[in-house]
Amino acid sequence: SPWPQSPTGMAASRLVKKGVVVVASIGNSGDTGLYSAGAPGLGDSVIGVASFDNTHVSLASFTISPDNTGIGYAPASGAPLPPSAGSQEMARTGTSASTADGCSALPAGSLTGKVALIRRGSCTFYTKAINAQNAGAVGVVLYNNSPGRFSGTVTGSPAITIPVVSVSDAEGKLIDSRLANGPVTMTWTEQQGTFLNPTGGLISSFSSYGLSPDLTLKPDIGAPGGLIHSTYPLEKGGYATLSGTSMASPHVAGSVALLLQAKPKTKPADVRGILQNTAVPKPWWGNPRLGFLDNVHRQGAGMVQIDKAILTSTSVEPAKLSLGDGIGPIGQTLSIRNNGAKAITYDLSHAPALSTGPNTFSVTFNTGFATADFSAASVTVPAGEKVKLTVTITPSADLADRSIYGGYLVFTPQGGGQTLRVPYAGFKGNYKSIQALAPTQYGFPWLAKNTADGYEQQAAGAAYTLQGDDLPTLLYHLDLQSRTMRVDVKDAAGKTYTVATQQYVERNSSANGFFSVNWDGKYMDARQVEQTLPDGSYQLVISVLKATGSPDTAADWEHWSSPMFTIARP
Repeated sequence: SPWPQSPTGMAASRLVKKGVVVVASIGNSGDTGLYSAGAPGLGDSVIGVASFDNTHVSLASFTISPDNTGIGYAPASGAPLPPSAGSQEMARTGTSASTADGCSALPAGSLTGKVALIRRGSCTFYTKAINAQNAGAVGVVLYNNSPGRFSGTVTGSPAITIPVVSVSDAEGKLIDSRLANGPVTMTWTEQQGTFLNPTGGLISSFSSYGLSPDLTLKPDIGAPGGLIHSTYPLEKGGYATLSGTSMASPHVAGSVALLLQAKPKTKPADVRGILQNTAVPKPWWGNPRLGFLDNVHRQGAGMVQIDKAILTSTSVEPAKLSLGDGIGPIGQTLSIRNNGAKAITYDLSHAPALSTGPNTFSVTFNTGFATADFSAASVTVPAGEKVKLTVTITPSADLADRSIYGGYLVFTPQGGGQTLRVPYAGFKGNYKSIQALAPTQYGFPWLAKNTADGYEQQAAGAAYTLQGDDLPTLLYHLDLQSRTMRVDVKDAAGKTYTVATQQYVERNSSANGFFSVNWDGKYMDARQVEQTLPDGSYQLVISVLKATGSPDTAADWEHWSSPMFTIARP
């Protein structure tokens, strides 16, 4: 669920209040756009963890002719494990510039006895693998279409019966260039090698974006989760290189265990703050050399630094700032606590991070940096005391409305020592201006019928029998999470009956995706008892409450009414 109020998010936060530190993955839905983080990592008191790619990767390897260059690979799930010996000739199905390599059927027998080299992109890994298998290939090597490595699955029907592995873009281009100049033979080995990962230390491509639907800053922190060498079922080899925020959160859980071992009296509510204060934000994955920090609403406070968390004797509260929406200056009060034996003087500064544009599903990256004005340029905190200061953060006037911005408030000790940071993020403009029930290129919402050929849109006067699949069906798209969604039905006289109500609703995962709901002619009365309406003319109404809306404010609701239709049971 994409809401902190989900059952798992609420239960996890209650555990924290009971004295348990809860660490949870933030999710692997980065490819679906903004507001894609999930519960329980979204829980208010939970440490929600993003994933960074590993700096190195431990992989099995094969070699290629003529010089036996080693190529590290990751086996795709859903395919047989590669052999540990044997040589085959390789063949390419496209070039390093192909955008849809292997996505169409290949000539029968064109890959007989060969291992196919296929570039990632435009279709599923399964489609590429089954096309190569049908053309006679005895194996498939998939290579990335962007810097770095990846793990894939080729699960499907009919099953893939040949080994399928993935390699980096650089290794794929190397093999491709050799194939362009002549034959290449690859040899499977039983060797395990350690290979440098070009995206090491950067946010993982799959790691979910915040903010939370209520504009709380999430994720909280990150850890290595991309391309982690880990244990695996023995029947599948015992070890594998895996990726996911499920690989990152255990690193943070382990960090928490070490912190509690060193400082056993630390309260669960303070653990997250210590980890965030001492984390280190990383540069933007798109081009690290530009020097821009990656989005706060994707990496949180940055990479966890357990040694610094244990050694620090000072902390800043709150450890993160959720600024909400608006276009004007936002004032915040911070407290610096010094539990050390000596006074510390901190110089205060600001490190802005990249923002993201208004489109939820097609994420764009911009500068448009906010400004941060402190009440003083530096502050001295005596030993054993706490000092307060204020900061005013102002979104950039040049940043497009509905963008999400962020950055870091930096506390640098004079004379050396542990630098502390506080991440912040906010929404520029009016968050409620986002239309949740947004029309797509298909013009949703629809009144529809479910036919043998799929859904068909219906005009006024459509008739339904309520037999089998012949039910009034609503197709609708949500651009953003909704606090409440309600479906009502109106009869010809205008009387309204509630069909269904759902709280904390998720958004669609793509710009043209849709949800569907059927009406079976029934409704819930005031006693929450199901009743049946007679034959006649009706209209279905979808009502959506905006994510931060008030149920008592009419302007916070969106409504759509279907054409009138007829119920005529046989």
